[in-house]
Amino acid sequence: MVPQEGEVKCRKCGFTKQRDNSTKKQIHEISRNKRTMLVIEGEAAQGMPTIKAHCDECGHDTAYWWLRQLRSADESEVRFFRCTKCGKTWREYD
Repeated sequence: MVPQEGEVKCRKCGFTKQRDNSTKKQIHEISRNKRTMLVIEGEAAQGMPTIKAHCDECGHDTAYWWLRQLRSADESEVRFFRCTKCGKTWREYD
């Protein structure tokens, strides 16, 4: 489901539903043709792995982390961190 102007829309079938902004996260299960589709709305950072990492901005010691291949395939990935408290993002190279 993709958010669009106060509603969410399914990319595949075009189904639209009014967004409920009173809650940050909504989970819906929709069954069609014996298949279950799980829809999760809310902050994208929820569910990301966390690690002990010091934030220079606020001093907090927990951050979300993820890896991205930014350079050529024969070079190592870049580690990104985002503070769980203030949201500052930084990267670490090998």
